[in-house]
Amino acid sequence: MAARVSLPTVDVGGVRIAYRREGTGPAVVLLHALASSSSTWSSFTRDLVASGREVIAVDLRGHGQSSWTGDYLLDSVRQDVVGVLDALGIAGFDLVGHSLGAHVAALLAGRHPDRVRTLVLEDPPVPPRSGPPRSLRRGLSLFLAVQGLLRREFDRGMVSPVLAQLRAPDPQWWDGLSAIKAPTLVIGGGPRSTIPGERLAAMAAEIPHAELTTIDAGHRIHSTRPADFRDAVLRFLP
Repeated sequence: MAARVSLPTVDVGGVRIAYRREGTGPAVVLLHALASSSSTWSSFTRDLVASGREVIAVDLRGHGQSSWTGDYLLDSVRQDVVGVLDALGIAGFDLVGHSLGAHVAALLAGRHPDRVRTLVLEDPPVPPRSGPPRSLRRGLSLFLAVQGLLRREFDRGMVSPVLAQLRAPDPQWWDGLSAIKAPTLVIGGGPRSTIPGERLAAMAAEIPHAELTTIDAGHRIHSTRPADFRDAVLRFLP
């Protein structure tokens, strides 16, 4: 097994956030899913670098080499990402997120619309707009079914609070979608995904300049069908 490479970190309000940075050119920021890490983007990073872009892939708090904290509010995760980019002197960037990372990316693009040039959301979990919280049972069972396959370390204590936020009504998240200025590509995983297509369509309809496409790959599109994901994203990025 290859030796673990220590990643550079940025201190954001006392939270250590690790990141990977490669390439030169327009900056593209990559945000991973729950129970993953920045290493999930290794293949896609090579594609982006080869296309003449700089890539910043962040280990979200509680994952990889970033701090494990007691605070797993999704807005705190957003602040971490912004703090890293501020420390690196990156004002404007393209933003790609998968699952939890896509939810955070949409939140970030709505709060900082003048910084995000282009937005790509890969199979984002869409919270209810109103009504009672959705059941956590299915999400937890799905997580427990796959956690034995995970090789990367992350704080399992974050699973319940993160899923609770993703399944609770969040009108502020929905309201923030209309503030997104960036051209946005929403990529759904099709019928094999745990994210219903109608929820993705409803989300895309709230973003002023959004288009929705489907790659029939299930939830992990960039891993299951990397060439199709690469081609769709590179066609969309400026």
